[in-house]
Amino acid sequence: MSITASMVKELREITGAGMMECKKALVETNGNIEVAIENMRKSGAAKAAKKSGRVAADGIIKVAASADNKTAVLVEINCETDFVAKDENFLSFAETVTQAALDNKATDVEAVMATEVDGKTLEQSRTDLVAKIGENVQVRRVQLVSSSEGQVGYYSHGKNIGVVVSATGADDELIKDLAMHIAAANPEYVDADQVPAAQLEKEKEILIAQAQDSGKPAEIIEKMVGGRIRKYLAEITLKGQPFVKDPDVTVEKLLSSKNADVVEFVRFEVGEGIEKKVDNFVEEVMAQARGN
Repeated sequence: MSITASMVKELREITGAGMMECKKALVETNGNIEVAIENMRKSGAAKAAKKSGRVAADGIIKVAASADNKTAVLVEINCETDFVAKDENFLSFAETVTQAALDNKATDVEAVMATEVDGKTLEQSRTDLVAKIGENVQVRRVQLVSSSEGQVGYYSHGKNIGVVVSATGADDELIKDLAMHIAAANPEYVDADQVPAAQLEKEKEILIAQAQDSGKPAEIIEKMVGGRIRKYLAEITLKGQPFVKDPDVTVEKLLSSKNADVVEFVRFEVGEGIEKKVDNFVEEVMAQARGN
């Protein structure tokens, strides 16, 4: 029986296990989802599957680049606690995943996890690691950055932030400075041309509404909004921001003085966008006292 992507997706949703583990279980049971679930519960995968429902919002950002500085990769590997994020087994797994992603120029998580290292897929290694350390571990995202005309560089801020920059006309020092700036200032886009028209229009509508409350004439409001839009673009674009090492100079002016340019950048921060439950023990005790 042919194992379809929808069958794998269904089994993943039911068990919480990884893609490769689910596919393997379905192949072994000739597509019988019920039997696959039962087998996974009996095997070591059941322990991993049970933990996979827990929030993994801690972890590490790993960055690696090729020897010729033409390709770099960013990977986020998550776990549940900072304690495990420092564990040697977890760090070794993260290193292996990152190197595999770079070596195979992987562009997504599924491709990386299907890679075989030392006779087993990285997905199987992940499952084994979960069973060993007792925490949910997930490879959340992978981003490959390549440069045909210039070069790439990167910066890691501890284990929490990683940045890759692709630039032309820049030396190693400048690229590292740019990556450090991006890590600190967190711009959304390289320049104003990259800002989606819909986002800009929405911001303009908000600013117009705010300015109209001032009761000023239309021509004054237009000038106010124009100035605020320019300020907004300067805040969200790399080139518009003051350079962190010299705030008197914008990144755009810095690049111009070096005859360099930024093609693209990628910035990862551990756990960004993941909702992590925060226990409020005071409220919990009060609720119990009230009999709720």
